[in-house]
Amino acid sequence: MARFKRLDVLNKMVESGLVPVFYIPDVETAINVVKACYNGGARVLEMTNRGDGAIHIFRELENYCKKELPEAILGVGSIVDAPTAAMYIADGANFIVGPALDRDTAYLCNSRKIPYMPGCGSATEIHEAERLGVEICKIFPGTQVGGPDFVKAVKGPCPWTMIMPTGGVDSTEESINAWFKAGVTSVGMGSKLITKELVQKKEFGAVSENVKKVLELIKKART
Repeated sequence: MARFKRLDVLNKMVESGLVPVFYIPDVETAINVVKACYNGGARVLEMTNRGDGAIHIFRELENYCKKELPEAILGVGSIVDAPTAAMYIADGANFIVGPALDRDTAYLCNSRKIPYMPGCGSATEIHEAERLGVEICKIFPGTQVGGPDFVKAVKGPCPWTMIMPTGGVDSTEESINAWFKAGVTSVGMGSKLITKELVQKKEFGAVSENVKKVLELIKKART
């Protein structure tokens, strides 16, 4: 069962503006990555459903967060069907993210009061997602869909739409500015934030600094 209410998750996502995205096939390393992101100021984190035993990794992470990082809101990404979403919800997922819009997953999440952020690539898909109860639409892959210009174009006729791009968001001031000036609500960041090199070298302090830097850039861009 989710530890956080849907409105609290969504509000924290809006407030923060950043969702670090990761998958680490080792529990100890994954815990260190979560701690690093948390120490950098992130409170909403997405572990992607990739690799054999991913749900085991998630279960261990959620149990750790419950005991040691009670303010950490852990969700799961790369979910493409309702049965998989249901397994993660049973293990405490606080939100569900997918690369594509799946109607059955939307119904499931809505009935359980779990935020669902499906991947959308057009105004029509965003509209359909919102009809299914989605509050924040993920656009994926962000660059290929159209980047900040796509966000700006959608927000023109649909100013109520809340968008979270994943893919194509860099940790530079130029990139952060472009996305937030276009009108995104938050951004999902993976390898540009939690780099493979830093994880391999176990330089988790540097990961914390990356997160801190991006959060500062987001705050600056919003003003």
